[in-house]
Amino acid sequence: MNAPFLAAGVFPKEWLRPTVDFLLATQRPSGEIPWFEGGHTDPWDHTEAAMGLSIAGEWAAAEHAYEWLANKQLEDGSWWACYRDEEPDTSVSRRETNYVAYVATGVWHHFLITGDRAFLRSMFPVVQRAINFVLHYQGPEGEVDWAVNPDGAPLGDALVTGCSSIYKSLECAVLIADTLGHSVSSWRTARDRLGHALRHKPTRFDRTWESKSRYAMDWFYPILAGWVTGAAARERLAARWAEFVEPGIGCRCENHQPWATVAESCELTLALLAAGQRDQAMELFGWLVQWRDTDGGWWTGYQFAEQVLWPLEKPTWTAGAVLLAADALAAHTPANALFLQTSLDE
Repeated sequence: MNAPFLAAGVFPKEWLRPTVDFLLATQRPSGEIPWFEGGHTDPWDHTEAAMGLSIAGEWAAAEHAYEWLANKQLEDGSWWACYRDEEPDTSVSRRETNYVAYVATGVWHHFLITGDRAFLRSMFPVVQRAINFVLHYQGPEGEVDWAVNPDGAPLGDALVTGCSSIYKSLECAVLIADTLGHSVSSWRTARDRLGHALRHKPTRFDRTWESKSRYAMDWFYPILAGWVTGAAARERLAARWAEFVEPGIGCRCENHQPWATVAESCELTLALLAAGQRDQAMELFGWLVQWRDTDGGWWTGYQFAEQVLWPLEKPTWTAGAVLLAADALAAHTPANALFLQTSLDE
């Protein structure tokens, strides 16, 4: 089954409307977008869902989601990793740096679509506090610690995927500041240092646990984030394609598990587009149509050895990822190329 569009400029608005309605129905009156009805919320996935609403033209709902982040931001600029019923989940008592930084990506994405400088100005203090919190945990060799405990002590290691996401968020934060006329040379320097660590200091990552290279995100996030580009990106994708991609189904989460997820397949679609491999991106996205439910939500993934949907959940962030991939494939909004190119030199 093919995706319902074949070329750039053809965005399947009506076909995707149930997915948008699914997001709107799950968003709470406060603006919070939990994983699903009755589920928890984390700042990264909340933002991913908000980006889907921006793409769909649901600007008020998206801005309400960013207002929720502003209202929940702690004094030090961070957010807890998990919220339930509007309150921090004390069983997950940490702050994750890539979760905190991602607000910059979402805010810049929304501005690219709307051109609303008033929104950008209103959110800049939130972005500024978040980025400054994250950079407090950048090490002397450039990597950023993945999380901190309730007292603010770093947990002592760094992740390639998490730092890649931070690298992209720093780009967006700098662009926000530049647009508003704020000088943030320290952010540029921090991004340069992080990029250098990602490219040249692999031993700064996965120091205290088994390598995360078995996860697909470690494979394609460097491309999605923009620190691997061009021929190097194409070579990276080709080198491990057979490990992670199950033909006709999607992208595995881990190379040794028979489980493909919709969100990671959408993110790989973006990485393929960033690497200039549009035909593969179209084919991969086309496989995913079978994982949409009748209410417009998208199942998390499919366990293809047992031939079952697993888990039986339809996360809002998966819906957001679908909308991001569709936008990039169709070049629908002014933000369609956000993850396909970088706008800062290093």
